[in-house]
Amino acid sequence: MLALAEGIDQLNRVVARWVRWLALLLVLVQFCIVIGRYVFGVNSIAAQESVLYMHATVFMLGAGYTLLVDKHVRVDVFFASLSRAAQRRVDIFGHLALLMPSMGAFLYWSWPSVRNSWKILEGPISVGGIEAVFLLKSLIPAFCILILLQSLSLLIHLLLERPEQ
Repeated sequence: MLALAEGIDQLNRVVARWVRWLALLLVLVQFCIVIGRYVFGVNSIAAQESVLYMHATVFMLGAGYTLLVDKHVRVDVFFASLSRAAQRRVDIFGHLALLMPSMGAFLYWSWPSVRNSWKILEGPISVGGIEAVFLLKSLIPAFCILILLQSLSLLIHLLLERPEQ
């Protein structure tokens, strides 16, 4: 089980290594768009949409890594004051009763839209934009799968963790 969890962790680390370069590219493209528009009076709908695509990709594919390194949003009103054993129980409950079911539902309910988008090779959001909305929509199941896998990994680590003595 631990080997499975480590493999999932490694998958999200590899995805994060690729996504971080995309974040840099996103900033550079956005900078070029601003310079092009305000200095040279040149505008490109496709370039603007590429920023949207990159932004979505960074956040959707980077979410699993964010969960792995515990940098996700956590409502920490009472959690920080709990003992480690109580925190562990809260985390196990959160993964089993909240995160995994919600990601499963999100995957289930979004899949028809993604499938239909691929079926018609859904075109651009705007006239002159990138003709690949089907790729953008494919980020939804990828996000769900990466989060579900990382949640499983964290659950395995939590269940194998030795309680405090």
